[in-house]
Amino acid sequence: MSRKPWMVFLLLLSLCACGRDQSGPANEEATANADSGGGAATATPSPSASPIGPLSSSGRAVGSGAGAAAQGAGLDFDLPAGWQSETPQTNMRMAQASIPGPGGAGQLAVFFFGPGGGGGVEDNLQRWIGQVEVAPSTQPERGTFEANGFRITWVDVKGTLLPSSMGMGPATEQPGSRLLGAVVEGEGGPWFFKATGPDATLASQRDTFFTMLRSVRGT
Repeated sequence: MSRKPWMVFLLLLSLCACGRDQSGPANEEATANADSGGGAATATPSPSASPIGPLSSSGRAVGSGAGAAAQGAGLDFDLPAGWQSETPQTNMRMAQASIPGPGGAGQLAVFFFGPGGGGGVEDNLQRWIGQVEVAPSTQPERGTFEANGFRITWVDVKGTLLPSSMGMGPATEQPGSRLLGAVVEGEGGPWFFKATGPDATLASQRDTFFTMLRSVRGT
């Protein structure tokens, strides 16, 4: 029997394996940026990027099987009192919570794409800034600090939260909004924290957001 068909099959299989892209953006909104010239690739979460499910008040996962996934993510943090833990909407989110406030509920989403995954710090900060139409009288704030052996780089953007063409953000423009984002770098990371919602809500929760970031620690 000729072995040529098997040789052709193995060659094709090898080419398919080599063509796989294992990189991905830090959040699902980055996928939408590919349509608007952002050039971001579609994310392919690793097994360790599975959502950890609802969080307790300490930021730890609760529920069947969630603890193992949380340990795989390698990071723990304190969820602020009053923030309501939610089941992540997509498998690209490690954790999710609702943020209460006078302007209406905001939302926290935490992303993890495996060690070294999710793109560079500056790329992610610029992507988040691009999701908000900043008012001419304001400019994004940004900074960096250290906490428990982690390096945290943050951005604070106020303006109109823009709609997403991929259905992963607001369906319409949301004036009077705010975005607080942070990239947490450390062994096993990075991790990505993003809070969005009405400015009236996130303005009163800004310090709480930073307190949460200062609580990050390895598991």
